[in-house]
Formats: sequence, structure tokens, C-alpha cells
Amino acid sequence: MTGPLAAVRLSAAVRSLATVRPSAAVRPLAAVRPLEAVREGRFQRSLALATGAGSVVAAAEIYLEHDRAGFGNRMMWWPVVLGPVGAAAGIAGAVDARAARTVLPLVSAAIAANGLQGFWLHVRGVAEKPGGWRMARFNLETGPPVFAPLLLGMVGGMGLVAAVLRREGGS
Repeated sequence: MTGPLAAVRLSAAVRSLATVRPSAAVRPLAAVRPLEAVREGRFQRSLALATGAGSVVAAAEIYLEHDRAGFGNRMMWWPVVLGPVGAAAGIAGAVDARAARTVLPLVSAAIAANGLQGFWLHVRGVAEKPGGWRMARFNLETGPPVFAPLLLGMVGGMGLVAAVLRREGGS
């Protein structure tokens, strides 16, 4: 069938398809499970544990890099010290709902703030190298890694998100 009548039928069919909402059974399982975990409160514990694990991994990497630089600035020790503290807060937040609302956000905020502080210190470190920002490409490649502290800040951000998520069991 061709002509105006076919176009009317086709547009009506397209409109009816556009208003159909897929049921949970039709949606892909990969998209449903994470959303259900967040809605039911199971994701909060996992994110708290991920914060703890990320703190340890980040602190270990930071220790190796700052040791290579000889810990020339006392501020280089802060992210190394915050690693085990973040691990303890992440584990406590996964085990205890009260710790997830009190300790985890405080420690996570400190880690996130230290990541921002490190970003500033690394930007300043690149600027202090010979040639400063006029030789940006060379100094960014050989100087302190400018974006690495932001990764530590993301670990703190995960802890902050975990602290505000709903917890399984309604607490």
C-alpha cells in the first residue's frame, strides 16, 4: 500500500511504539541489576569497600612516586598517611551504617581535599621547573604528574557518594 493512507498508518504505528515502555523483563539485565542495587541499598556497601581499596592502592602508588622524588616536601606524606585511614573508613562504612554516615564522609572529604591540594602543588611544581609553562609540553612530561592527584580526589569522591547513598535495610 502506498500513498497518503500508508503514511498515516505508518505514523500511527511509530507513535504507538514510542509510547510503549519496556517492562523490567524486556530491559537488559546488565542495566537493571546496578539500578536495583542502588535502589535497594546494596550498592552503598560496595562503594564504601571500593573507597577503602582505592585508598590503599592510591597510597601505595603515591608512596612509590613520592619516594622517587625523595619526599622533598613534607606535604608529600599526607596522601600516603590518608591511604590506610581511608581503608579503615571504607571498611567501617561497609560494616556499620553509623560509620558510613559519620566517619566515611569525613575521611573521604579529607582525601578529596588532599587530591585538590595535590593538583595545585603539582601545577605549581610544573611552573617552577626551568622554563615553567613556556615549556609546558616538556615540563608536563618530566615534572610532577598534574592529573594524578585528581585520581586520589576521585577516591574521596566515591566515599562521599557512598556516604549519601541509601543503605540496605532502611538505615
